Amino acid sequence: MIPVSVLTGFLGSGKTTLLSHLLRRPEFARTAVVINEFGEVGLDHDLVETSDESFVQLQTGCLCCTIRGDLVRTLDDLLQRRDAGTVPPFERVVVETTGLADPAPILHALMTDPVVAGRMALAGVVTTVDAVNGAGTLERHRESVKQVAVADRLVLTKTDLPEASPEALRARLAALNPAAPVLRAEHGRIEPERLFDAGLYDPAGKTPDVARWLAAEAHADRHAHHHHGHDHAHDPNRHGEGITTFCLTREKPIRAVALALFLETLAEHRGADLLRVKGILNIAESPDRPAVIHGVQHVFHPLAWLDRWPSEDRHSRLVFITRDIPRAWIEQLLEALDDEVALAEANRT
Repeated sequence: MIPVSVLTGFLGSGKTTLLSHLLRRPEFARTAVVINEFGEVGLDHDLVETSDESFVQLQTGCLCCTIRGDLVRTLDDLLQRRDAGTVPPFERVVVETTGLADPAPILHALMTDPVVAGRMALAGVVTTVDAVNGAGTLERHRESVKQVAVADRLVLTKTDLPEASPEALRARLAALNPAAPVLRAEHGRIEPERLFDAGLYDPAGKTPDVARWLAAEAHADRHAHHHHGHDHAHDPNRHGEGITTFCLTREKPIRAVALALFLETLAEHRGADLLRVKGILNIAESPDRPAVIHGVQHVFHPLAWLDRWPSEDRHSRLVFITRDIPRAWIEQLLEALDDEVALAEANRT
């Protein structure tokens, strides 16, 4: 049986950073990774660094809404390719869920679907929790509560930031999931053996709410329809409660000053509704090294710089997951600030 670990956690809680560090460890050689992203354009696969023997299988879409389509098909395809020798003989699979995913259907599929259950076994659920925004996220988003409750291991991230309050968050996590050890990731790093030593997943050991969620998913299966209805009727860029996702693509490089003003304005005026921003940016002052940006609500991390572009595409791509923020407003704001900076530079010269 090939172990399958599920890495979940709400938007911006540090899943991709944690995964990138893990895959560079020798213990994670021969690991197949399924990264599931929410929205029209995926970026996480460009940001995950792997060892030579690890590889990433990307499947976009809203995982909780197309569980029978995307996840099972992807895992079945991986198994067939492994049997045929067209991919390395991986010994572990990690599924990184979208931050908006309800984990119950994912776990149910891994435990019961006949396509994968005969050869793969759910080996544990790891949930990342942001020590800066985690408490507020748990109050506002029911998906985040489920993500914590089903975990075998909870990982506190961003504990090094001055605004973090990990100790206050621990009590809330203990109430939701008293059985799961709470671990700290230091700058996104953690020892792999501390995460993936949980053994096979056993819902009986979790809180009653988890058993109820899994049972509800089984009930939905018997009726042959997911609660969203038919897959084709579901817009993968919308997820209820006013949450939408979209990607801004820009051919012209962005000036560093314009970017700083743009992010500052976003955080000041719409920070509470800015669930996640991530992107790869072509900065005018550094065209050969793309900048990577991550933001959650009012907090934007300092720009990180890649040594090179991950592909020939050098367009800037900014993916937004927001609550009731019009796309047009964000597009117009970026254009206006960039034009203003360009005009100021022209006047100086």
